[in-house]
Order: sequence, then C-alpha cells, then structure tokens
Amino acid sequence: MGPVSEQTVLVVDDEEAIAEAVRARLENEGYRVVTAFDGPEAIRAHAEHHPDLVVLDLMLPGMDGLEVCQEIQKERWTPVLMLTARTEEADKVAGFAVGADDYLTKPFSLRELTARVKAILRRIERMRGTHEEGPIELHGLTVDPQRRRVAVDDEEIGLTPLEFEILLALAREPGVVFSREQLMDRVWGYRDYAGGRVVDSHVARIRRKLGEDGNDPRFIRTVHGVGYACKE
Repeated sequence: MGPVSEQTVLVVDDEEAIAEAVRARLENEGYRVVTAFDGPEAIRAHAEHHPDLVVLDLMLPGMDGLEVCQEIQKERWTPVLMLTARTEEADKVAGFAVGADDYLTKPFSLRELTARVKAILRRIERMRGTHEEGPIELHGLTVDPQRRRVAVDDEEIGLTPLEFEILLALAREPGVVFSREQLMDRVWGYRDYAGGRVVDSHVARIRRKLGEDGNDPRFIRTVHGVGYACKE
C-alpha cells in the first residue's frame, strides 16, 4: 500500500476493465478513486466528489471526453489527464483548448499513468503554496505569483493554472532559453522527450491570450531548435 492520501481521482473510461485496472493501481498508491463509465455519469461524479484530478478517456459513447472536460471546467477548475487512442495532433490540441493538462496515448503502462498522476498532483500542491516573491514586470506584462494574476498594460488576462505556471517559469528568468524538456521538468514535474508538442500547444495558447504578434513577439520569443524565452 502506498502512502495514505486525502486526494481523490475520478477515472472515466467506458472500458470497465481499463477503469478498474487504473482504479486498483491508484488505490494501491493511496489515492481515493471514483470511477465513471460515460459522460453524464462523469459530470455527476465530479459535482458530487470534487476530485483533485480527473483521468478522462477521450472516446466516450454519446458525450465524448472533450464535452465532459468542458462541462466540468465550468463548475470549477480541475486538472485533467486525457487518455486517447488517437495519435492525431488535432485531437490533443482540442483537448488542451477545453482545459486538459496532459495526455497519454493508449495503450499505456499503469506505471506511466501513475507517474503522470503524481506529477500533476504535486504541481497542484505547489501551486496552492504561498509565493513570497512580488509581481514580475516585463515590457507591460505583469505576472503576480501571490495573486496568480496576469495583466498586459494593466488589462487582466485569463490564463488556466497550467498556462500561468508556464508563463511564470519563463518570466522568472527573462532572457534564459528553456528547452521544451526543461519546461516540462519545471512545470509538469517530469521530462517527456516526446512531449514537445504539449509544450508548443500551451505556449501558442498563452501567446494568443497575451495578444502576441507571431512576426514580432512582444513577450515570448521562440529560439528555433531550442525552446522559448521571455524577452528581457
């Protein structure tokens, strides 16, 4: 038995064998696990149990994982690890657009899923901790770690918690170029050398929200073949 945890994970998959295998593994790690096998049941379970994390299959009957993710985020923000049998980049980008934090492609190992769950929940705990540092100001961009707010020219910008963490990591060290793997290590809590597209998708969304001009970025510059940096 793993360490006792007060954290709750909602596992949603219409393949009951997969859901039960994931449930057994996570319970063995000390988590409280709730399972659901379709979209409406997942939404009800989310409202009732207030999970700390949702492991959500993309392909659900009737109401797919994207719709479920969108609905549960309306109630309250919850980190989502998306499971997908598809490899198309568009499906993953669509998942991020509705609030998913990360994804695993089926088939996956229970060891890898457990590692992802632990990394996401560690990040959430870190986010809930107090930040002693004051606001960071760069070229009209303000990133406030204590209030967890972002503004451009004093106009507040709505970022997801994960997007905020990425921007904060870059803004803390302006001019320093972070590789995609380094950003995954800093923000997600692990390195996935196949996960560069995850980072790219999130950075692209941050840029759009900040009103960045792709030809002349004001805040985040791309260092081709390397990664990203906040402009000094």
